[in-house]
Amino acid sequence: MMTKKSSPWVKPLEKLPASLWPIVTMQQKHFGAVLNPTRWWGRFPYLFWLVALFVGFLERRRSGIDAVVRSLVMTRVSQQCCCEFCIDANSLRLAERSGSMEKVLAVANWSEETLFTAKEQTALAYADAMTATPPQISDALKEELKTHFDEKAITELTALIAFQNLSARFNAALDIPAQGLCVSTTGKPPNV
Repeated sequence: MMTKKSSPWVKPLEKLPASLWPIVTMQQKHFGAVLNPTRWWGRFPYLFWLVALFVGFLERRRSGIDAVVRSLVMTRVSQQCCCEFCIDANSLRLAERSGSMEKVLAVANWSEETLFTAKEQTALAYADAMTATPPQISDALKEELKTHFDEKAITELTALIAFQNLSARFNAALDIPAQGLCVSTTGKPPNV
């Protein structure tokens, strides 16, 4: 599994560019602190804004993908990529959206659990298949996806999983640490 790293090998920015203040202010208001990845992405503020807008669109209220399903696949990809920060942040979001820690604690062994719906299991299988290198999407999985999602939703789900791979791999490669947001990774309860 993951090994605890002593410190990131690329140092975080102490002072963030003024162009990121709207994001920083929102993070401080919602989480009480600047989120760790912001201190690395801050070296490229325009790129960070693009990434933030991209995830903001994928996480919009009118998404074609249910919020719990989105959180499940994001948490699963985070686990597959061994991203400490993403596991922490996405587990918190999953706990908030599902109303408990039950799915958070079960997602690592989702294929052996009974609490996930067929739709959730299919989305999790797709997240695993897409996160493999190279991606391994079988014909059977494609057919199963089509029973639960239309083509627009499959495209959106694919974009969400691809985005989470980008985020998790960025954070894991730079050893960006967890922030203590969720009990599943920190021992502290989430705000559910």
